[in-house]
Amino acid sequence: MWRHPEFARGARDMFGIGLGVGAWGLVTGVAMVKGGMGVGMAVLMSLMVFAGTAQLATAPLIASGAPIWVVWATALCVNLRFVIFSAQWRPYFAHLPRGRRALKAYFCADLNYVLFMRRFPKPEPAPEQVPYFWGGTFINAGSWHVMSLVGIALGHRVPQEWGLGFAGTMALLGMTYSLLADRATWLPAVVAGAAAVAAFALPLKLNLLVAIAAAVAVGSVIDHLPGRCAGNAR
Repeated sequence: MWRHPEFARGARDMFGIGLGVGAWGLVTGVAMVKGGMGVGMAVLMSLMVFAGTAQLATAPLIASGAPIWVVWATALCVNLRFVIFSAQWRPYFAHLPRGRRALKAYFCADLNYVLFMRRFPKPEPAPEQVPYFWGGTFINAGSWHVMSLVGIALGHRVPQEWGLGFAGTMALLGMTYSLLADRATWLPAVVAGAAAVAAFALPLKLNLLVAIAAAVAVGSVIDHLPGRCAGNAR
């Protein structure tokens, strides 16, 4: 696997992006500790969850003692996109044993998905796909975990004046902006932002769930519009 040329190619394709992933992991690690989460819990969450958006969304809920159902619901909502990613990956990996598929599911990530689909646009299995997947994963997961743990270790030593929490928010906004391509993505994003602000007074950061629900509702309506369906058919 390590010597396969596609493993090296996957690693090369992910290397430049991995620098940004590492920076985001550092910000997330610091944000979890600064938000009041214990070091042990932050390390456990970083290693088990492996989803920066979910970690940033749920860390303040855990630190504030929010009910567990709120924490789980928030993490589930912000990670629903991985269900779509998994469905897209199924034609490539469905033939593999369940244990190997489950391991891949843990390492699924947004940018791995984008690079993999660009490399293999035809949805059918091929021998070089698994090495390519693991090559990209090696850089992506390695960058994230190493820098997230560094952020957790240095969290209490980073001055508040550095504004890393704000930097993390800007990183998320930048990633979100890069995903907005047409009306079907722009309109739900605008509605979600407006809903989050309108429901800001709700306790336990429930405005996040309100925003997600509003975005999903608007996106579903757009997907079922006659013009949208015709465009997809074309």
